[in-house]
Amino acid sequence: MTNPACPQCQGTFAYPDQSQWICPECAHEWVDGDADTHADDAAVDVRDANGNPLAEGDRVTLIKDLKVKGSSTVLKIGTKAKIGRFVDGDHDIDCRVDGAGSMMLKSQFVKKA
Repeated sequence: MTNPACPQCQGTFAYPDQSQWICPECAHEWVDGDADTHADDAAVDVRDANGNPLAEGDRVTLIKDLKVKGSSTVLKIGTKAKIGRFVDGDHDIDCRVDGAGSMMLKSQFVKKA
């Protein structure tokens, strides 16, 4: 069996992981037969609490106090975060929250800053 070349760096050491391929040279992940996974990411339509579309790199503000699971920390209303990427699931925003670090948030609890 021949492993496919990485579509990003053309590396030949890609390995399968469940339903996708991973390149150890550049850490690019893709589904076999799909040359550009970024097109799929752009197709994800994530909207904030007010219905405004969100994009990767946007700054957002929390609209309610949120308890951090497994910690006694509470994120207060008005705390800002920068969106890193969107993921499938209940917590659909992977972001970096000011003063708290990286975490996942639900889009229904943020608004575009």
